[in-house]
Amino acid sequence: MRTYANNSRRMYRGSRSRKTSLLMVLVFVWLIIGAIAAGQRHYYDSQPTNCASTGTIAVTILAGPLNYLGMNPKVDNCHVDVPQPSS
Repeated sequence: MRTYANNSRRMYRGSRSRKTSLLMVLVFVWLIIGAIAAGQRHYYDSQPTNCASTGTIAVTILAGPLNYLGMNPKVDNCHVDVPQPSS
């Protein structure tokens, strides 16, 4: 015999998974729009030669639709500590 309490619990689980699915789709679309913006700026034409160009591609993708609202994120310089081999 089913009770109303069991049905409400099932409805809550269903709506929660729908919210999660919707959030995942929105994040995916956001990143796709950012990747398209990076392509339109020709960031993929050549291989990144340093950390700054890789960082610029990454922040452009993360900015997503904000690129089309005037945001033009760039990484000017970055420093990566490379471990020195022990002698």
